[in-house]
Amino acid sequence: MKFYNTLTKKKEEFVPIEEGKVRIYVCGPTVYNLIHIGNARPMIVFDTLRRYMTYKGYEVNYVSNFTDVDDKIIAAANEEGVPSEVISTRYIAECKKDMDEMNILPATVHPQATLEIDGMIDMISDLIGKGFAYDVNGTVYFRTRKFDEYGKLSHKNLDDLRSGNRDIKVTGEEQKEDPLDFVLWKPKKEGEPSWPSPWSDGRPGWHIECSVMSKKYLGEQIDIHGGGEDLIFPHHENEIAQSEACSGVPFARYWLHNAFLKVNNEKMSKSLGNFFTVRDICNEYSGQVLRFFTLTAHYRSPLNFSRDIMESSANALDRILTSAEKLRDRIASAKAEELTAAEKEKLAETAVFRQKFEDAMDDDINTADAISAIFELVKFANVEVTEDSSKAFAQAVLDEMNELCGILGLKTERKAEVLDSEIEELIEKRQAARKEKNFALADEIRAQLLDMGIELKDTREGVKWKRV
Repeated sequence: MKFYNTLTKKKEEFVPIEEGKVRIYVCGPTVYNLIHIGNARPMIVFDTLRRYMTYKGYEVNYVSNFTDVDDKIIAAANEEGVPSEVISTRYIAECKKDMDEMNILPATVHPQATLEIDGMIDMISDLIGKGFAYDVNGTVYFRTRKFDEYGKLSHKNLDDLRSGNRDIKVTGEEQKEDPLDFVLWKPKKEGEPSWPSPWSDGRPGWHIECSVMSKKYLGEQIDIHGGGEDLIFPHHENEIAQSEACSGVPFARYWLHNAFLKVNNEKMSKSLGNFFTVRDICNEYSGQVLRFFTLTAHYRSPLNFSRDIMESSANALDRILTSAEKLRDRIASAKAEELTAAEKEKLAETAVFRQKFEDAMDDDINTADAISAIFELVKFANVEVTEDSSKAFAQAVLDEMNELCGILGLKTERKAEVLDSEIEELIEKRQAARKEKNFALADEIRAQLLDMGIELKDTREGVKWKRV
């Protein structure tokens, strides 16, 4: 299994720190509003990575945080006239609903920054004691000049960075020793939440939060650190500096970053009117369609969102669901139970699809090619599993489809929908007409339902429907 490591700028064979175990940290959202589709991409990508590592036999400890103290959270709280924890608690709950809709597994631990303040104070104190940090009137800064390898993740030249920052100091930052020094602790302002510390009543900087939460739940060294490419600098660069200054050992072995998501080839922005929350999209399509769409591109490739692409994704996913549905019908109606000799030979062919799937996933989590392998299996199922197939053959093909789709977090059963009473009554009326051999009325009702967006299909197991 190989990953493209942002730190080394090349694909590297994955070797865990501890055999058979994987420790993964992924930066989670800042919870001040409903999450948007840009937030969804790293959630889906790294949930898929986690699922695949589990499939490969690793014991995975997967940690993804919630940033629940931040300027945006405080601004939202002040606007509503409520404490900031009211905002963060509300949107953590809403985020978990959206994650469930996208079939994202709960992390092993979902730490919250505000519950880890003591650990942050301890790490900052340690950094001050080692000369990597300094206190100026209650604000604590990290000395980037002191950390010799600062810039190694983003591959930025420090002299160039310092030159670029020389003339852009903002009010209140003149006290820094160096323009690139960053905040570890800041004093409270009026109306902000705060915690007591040796330096001032205040709150932590953003970067220190992830270093502390990663260390607490995963240890000083982790296997994989993930997140969006927008976090490479300064957030992840600063995490490395803080963590390694404290521990003296490499923080993370492999750094994986997903590329940006655009909307109609433009950067997503409220000002451009192209800003979509996960809730918006899931109400229009489904979390499964959003997940499928996300996985159709390699995670390091830019992903473009549009209505046309979402429609194509919905149709492609429906091909998988329809194939799985046919397999279930074959299982229910099969006359023979056991595999025939010919079926055993046919079934052996499916090993090729699984191998293609694993080859793709082993090559830096190439979900686009993994999906192609699934569609080869779908084509096989549609052609080879017929009314004459045995129950065991149909079940084996379905099991294969379920497992490969499951690794990608894709469900092969359509979400049960509740029809309104008018439609249910029409379906029942049509069934009654068919029993009475009034096929003209039955056809009339079928056409009426089709006009209402409901397509019927008569099977041996009874009438089935789907929205069109």
